[in-house]
Amino acid sequence: MHIDREEPVGNGEAEHMDGDIKEDTPLGDIPLYRPHFLGMVRQKAYIFDGDGRFYNKDWDFAEPKENEFCWYHVELPKINQKLPLFAQSLIDILCPPLKLQDILSLVSNGPLCSNVNGALVFRVNSPGPPTSNYTFRLAARVTENSVITVSLGRVPRLGFSPTSKSLLSEIPSVETHSSGGPPSHNGGDEKEGGGFVIREHVLEFLLTMNHSEEADNPVPESVSNLVVHIIDTHVDHLQDVTTKLEIELDSVELELDKGGFALKKQMLDDRRFPKMHLNLQRILQVIAHGEQVFPRVKEKCSSKKWFCSEDINSLEELIGRLRRLKESVGFIANRVTAIQAGLDSWQAEQINKKLYYLSFLSIIFLPLSIITGVFGMNVGGVPWTEQKNPKEKYGFRNVMFVCVGTLLLVLLCFLFPVLYTHVAAWRRRMALKRSWSLNRKSFLKRTVPVKERGGYIRL
Repeated sequence: MHIDREEPVGNGEAEHMDGDIKEDTPLGDIPLYRPHFLGMVRQKAYIFDGDGRFYNKDWDFAEPKENEFCWYHVELPKINQKLPLFAQSLIDILCPPLKLQDILSLVSNGPLCSNVNGALVFRVNSPGPPTSNYTFRLAARVTENSVITVSLGRVPRLGFSPTSKSLLSEIPSVETHSSGGPPSHNGGDEKEGGGFVIREHVLEFLLTMNHSEEADNPVPESVSNLVVHIIDTHVDHLQDVTTKLEIELDSVELELDKGGFALKKQMLDDRRFPKMHLNLQRILQVIAHGEQVFPRVKEKCSSKKWFCSEDINSLEELIGRLRRLKESVGFIANRVTAIQAGLDSWQAEQINKKLYYLSFLSIIFLPLSIITGVFGMNVGGVPWTEQKNPKEKYGFRNVMFVCVGTLLLVLLCFLFPVLYTHVAAWRRRMALKRSWSLNRKSFLKRTVPVKERGGYIRL
C-alpha cells in the first residue's frame, strides 16, 4: 500500500484581471493571480486511531472522533517562486478553516514558535532559494486533535509505509554496471530470475542516510508522538544532507591528491569550495533556527495535558542531536576552509613561478637594452658636441659623464635614508660603548676591596 497521493489544486493556469483595480475596491474583492504551479502541490491526509493504525483521509478538515487525530501535510514544489505565490497556494488549500494569520505564520521565513489562534505554531524556514538542496522549510500547526504541516519539497521518512512493502525488508543482490546488462533507468529495483535486484546507485543513495527509509517509522499513537516524529524527520534530513556533503568532500580531497594542474585550476575556476562553504552556512542557519525553536516547543508542550512526558524527553534528545550536528557541520566548514587555503597557496605559488621566469627573462634582456640605448643615442644638438662647436671632439663622452652624474645623484637620493640610518646606528653604538666603559670603571671602584690594617676587609 502506497499512501502518497497527489491531488491537483486549480487548473494550473494564471487568471488575468479583467480591468484595472480601483482605489475604492474593497480588499476582499480584489481578484488574485492564481499561481501556475498549483497542480504541483502535493497533499497528504491521514487519520490515526490511537492504537497504532492509520488510514488515508479526505481533505475535509472534519473533526475526528474520540481518541482519533488527523494529520494534513502540504508539500510545496521546489521551484523559483516568490513567497506570496506560495502563500496564495496555501490559502487556496487550507482556507477555510484556517485564516490569513495562520497561513502567514506557516509560510513566512525565519524561526517562530508561538500560539496563533489557540494553536501551537512553529517553523524553521530558511530564506534561501527554493531550488537549492540546502534550503529547508518546515512549519507545523499543532492542536489537540490535528496537526497541519507544510514543507518545501519531500522530507525523507516523513510518511508511513508497511514494513512488508519496504525496499529494506528484502534480501537483495547488488547489480553493478560491470556485471553485465544495461543499467536501469527507473532508479528502482526489480525482480530478475526470481531474485530481488537493487541497483548500485540506489545502494549508494541509501548509504548516505542515517536511518531506514520509511521502514522503521512507528505509527504515532498520539499527537505528541506525531510532533516528535515530524521534528525527528527534520533532524534526520539535515543529517542526511550533511553526510552527503561530507562524502562529496572526501571524494574531492581524493581527486585533489591524485589530480594535477588542470584539475586544481578547474576547481578554482568553478569556485567549488566557496560554493560548498556557502551551502554549509545555509545548513548552519537552519540548525540555528532549530536551536531557537525546538527548546521553546518543548517548553510550551510541557504545559499541555495531552503531551506525554516521554515525548518531552524525546524532544530533549533531538535538541542534543541538533547541537552535535552543528559541531559536525562546523568541522566540515573548517575542512573546506583549509582546502581552499591550500588551493590559494598553490595558485600563489604558480604566480610566483611565472614571475620568476619573467624576472629571469628581464635579467637577460636588460643589459642588451642598456647597450642598444647607449649606442643608439643621437647626441646631435646637445651642448659640448662637435655639431655646436667643431673644436669639441668629445661630445659623446661628455654626454655619458652627465648621464653618470645624474644616475649617481638619483642613487644618492635613494641611498641617503639608508646611509643616515647606518650613521645613526653607529653613533648610538659608540655612545653605548662610552657609557659602558664609564659604568664599568665606576663599578670596579665600588667593588674592589680596600686593604686596611690587620688585613681585614671593610664591610
